[in-house]
Amino acid sequence: MKRTLVLMLALCMLVLPAVSVQAEAPAIDTSEHVVINYMVTGDIPTNKTITETLPVLNALLTEKVNAELNVQWIEWTDYLSRYNLTIASQDGNLDLIGTATDWLDAWPNAQNGGFMELTPELLETYAPLTWAQVPTDHWDLCKLNGKIYLIPEDNFAQWTNHGFMYRGDWAAEAGLTDGVHSWEDMGVYFQYIKDTYPDVIPWDAKPDLSIISQITGGWMSSHTPEIYIEGLHVDLFFGESFENFTTLSRYFLEGEEFVNYAKNQRAWSEAGYWKEDVLNNTSIDTRKELEAGISGADQHHTMTYYGSEKYKMDELQPGSDLGFFWFGEEQGNLISLNITHGAMAIAARSKNPERALMVYDLMRNDPEVYRLLNYGIEGVQYIVAEGGTFARPEGYNTDTDSSEFNYWWGRNDDLQLISPEENAAAAQRDALFEAYAKVAHPYPYGQIVFDIDPISSELDNLSNIYNTYMPQIAFGKQADPEAYVEEFRAQLKAAGYERVIAEIERQLAEVYK
Repeated sequence: MKRTLVLMLALCMLVLPAVSVQAEAPAIDTSEHVVINYMVTGDIPTNKTITETLPVLNALLTEKVNAELNVQWIEWTDYLSRYNLTIASQDGNLDLIGTATDWLDAWPNAQNGGFMELTPELLETYAPLTWAQVPTDHWDLCKLNGKIYLIPEDNFAQWTNHGFMYRGDWAAEAGLTDGVHSWEDMGVYFQYIKDTYPDVIPWDAKPDLSIISQITGGWMSSHTPEIYIEGLHVDLFFGESFENFTTLSRYFLEGEEFVNYAKNQRAWSEAGYWKEDVLNNTSIDTRKELEAGISGADQHHTMTYYGSEKYKMDELQPGSDLGFFWFGEEQGNLISLNITHGAMAIAARSKNPERALMVYDLMRNDPEVYRLLNYGIEGVQYIVAEGGTFARPEGYNTDTDSSEFNYWWGRNDDLQLISPEENAAAAQRDALFEAYAKVAHPYPYGQIVFDIDPISSELDNLSNIYNTYMPQIAFGKQADPEAYVEEFRAQLKAAGYERVIAEIERQLAEVYK
């Protein structure tokens, strides 16, 4: 039976009354049932996501726009390489692509022709609620060469700045009664665990490059005013400060602070704060070990802390009083999250771009679809409670009963429910947000998309050097860290690091005159 979707002005006015649109949008033919292939990062779920929630979600999408989702998971192992390869080799088998400018190479993929241009007409017709909600200046941040390629996750408050989660009870025992607030405090905490709990590894670290980059940049933001620049393939590029952001830092080339980092990590390694064979420690789950009480820390971001881990540790390690030391705390060096930290794109070779946009508009704005994506089936994964919160049904088991689509590309505070996990950490969350609000600066590079073609070969070489040297530095595996830093710096110079810095500064000067 032919079905037609008529988009009414009244529906748009529910979202943004000030928007002026036609009295009635043209009817859209949805008579042909289509499958929308949706690519998302994350391991293939072993819970009820696919077996129970997806069929219910697809029945609802079929009812509303005669379409269904086929979810393509890019698993975490070597995720970025496989993500980029999947986009580059698309042959009509992709429609919706979850992406990001800071951790999923959104701009390089747009530059390489992986994403479809999203014209205002296309967006207004097929994603009218989203089009009305996103302000003009936010659409400007989603443009490459004047054309829109991304839909931002810009109506969702979150902090994903990284740091160490630690046990507050052990910190207090170590004399840190006010908690951990510096790298020096972190060392005191680790040493206390080493001395007091011989069966516990202070930080049973996993040597992923993402973790290595986070702690390396974390030391930097805690000891300097320098700020990270997104979109350049290798984590070697930082502005000198928020006030002087168009001049690049030479932190990795000269000065003592990077040497101090290498020395600190060597000292921590020698003290046994992680396993001797840490660089081969690829199969462990640090967070699970923290939850089991056999490791004392985990490195991740604020939202993980208050959104899940504080609650879990209260349940699994009663009295642990999980705390969070955020990188940059000593300097008050904090940059607000870019609105394209999460974004949705349409695949350049999508066979059904219009219907894909219609599905996305529902994913972002329709309460029924939104709750299925983010919370699961009511009564199975959650029960709506008072005050915008939800609870878990009796007997609910997170490992087997949960449902999660890793929908990080269009969350919407207008439809969010507060989880039991977040509600349990409300005091800690509010305290962090208050501290962040006092010092945070907006991300200053949102108006630039770097042209990496003139420096692509140098970036590839620099990436290889970084990936070779930085694990050794970050985990203190060199007997003479100062000499090893000098060797690293010589390799960077030989690979054209200074030329790349000059080119980036030139491009910044053109945009921020």
